[in-house]
Amino acid sequence: MRHHLFEWKEGLLISLAAIRANKGRSILTMLGIVIGICSVALMATAINGIDKAFVNGISALGADNLYIDKYAWFSDEDFFLMRNRKNVTLEQFERFEKLAQLPLAVAPTILTVHKVLAGDNYVEGTLMTGTTDGYVRTTNFNFARGRFFSPLESSGARNVAVLGSEIAAHLFPRQDPLAQEVKIDSIPFRVVGVLEKQGSNMLGNFNPDNQVYIPIGTVFKYFRRDRDTVTIVVRARNTAMTEATKEEAIGMMRRVRGLLYDEKDDFSVNTQEGLTREYDRVVGVIKLVGLFITGLSLLVGAIGIMNIMFVSVKERTREIGIRKAIGAKKRTIMGQFLTEAAVICLMGGLVGLVLAVLLSMLVNKFLPTSIQMNTVVLAISISLLTGIVSGLAPAWTAAKMDPVEALRYE
Repeated sequence: MRHHLFEWKEGLLISLAAIRANKGRSILTMLGIVIGICSVALMATAINGIDKAFVNGISALGADNLYIDKYAWFSDEDFFLMRNRKNVTLEQFERFEKLAQLPLAVAPTILTVHKVLAGDNYVEGTLMTGTTDGYVRTTNFNFARGRFFSPLESSGARNVAVLGSEIAAHLFPRQDPLAQEVKIDSIPFRVVGVLEKQGSNMLGNFNPDNQVYIPIGTVFKYFRRDRDTVTIVVRARNTAMTEATKEEAIGMMRRVRGLLYDEKDDFSVNTQEGLTREYDRVVGVIKLVGLFITGLSLLVGAIGIMNIMFVSVKERTREIGIRKAIGAKKRTIMGQFLTEAAVICLMGGLVGLVLAVLLSMLVNKFLPTSIQMNTVVLAISISLLTGIVSGLAPAWTAAKMDPVEALRYE
């Protein structure tokens, strides 16, 4: 055991000396590995960050929610057939709310897009969610300031608004938004609440941070026709009750819509599983493309190391001959060159990892990133594996040299 340890230590010292003796060559050799490992680590941190932000965004909207809609989300059903379905109306929601027993909370929602203005500041194309006071119980919203609108404000279709954190920051960069006035398409609204940051950029405009919430009656008063279709948000009491709540929702909705027992559903009950599946599909494609690009750069780096190691073996033929002549075994010579390749790759990997951490801080301004220990372990493991694989052929070439022929080499 002690003999093997000494051999490994001696091989490591010779490898470090060889790397020091050819600094320029070693740095250029490492460059391919630096780029490859930086790509691997950066992709892993970006995907970890996006995953984390997506989960946070989904949980902010409520993980146990069902959405009763005229349309099916992420479905292969014929869009034109769904478009011909009857609208889900506010009156139908009110009847459904009275009938449903299992949900923790239910609320209608309708979306509309408008310009929001406060003084000289404005945000174009802001997504508005019109809903009732019960909507807040279907979410996990936290408030930075104020509250959600009250039952009285909701039923009275008052001109009150709750701002998402990003909207509030754009409209009121240097003052407290609470009780201030904002104008939605020139109509004044009083701000009663501001949400804490809780969404995900992966949800795009559906991110709660980029939305404004107003009473649904106010939406129908100013922006939409009262027969326009709404979406009913249903929150189950817990995950275990989601399926039972869905079954009850289908039964109650069929009753509200006046469907006979042999008629097909003319509505859809959507779950966040559909959104998650679509997200997984998109991120899966990104992962595959990322793996291909990083794999390609690592392959180029590995070929570069293999070539340089062959050059190194050629240059040190006499040294190998002398070492074999005085009793060095094949495994000792092979270990020496494998160690050299692994050290070059490991050094390149560490530089690539540091570079990835610095770049991820920059990327974090535009996309969420998350540096985790498994990313560090992955980067170091790939570095070592690349070094061993790319060093195998040169190391074997050195190990099987005839000492007599090697000593004759000029």
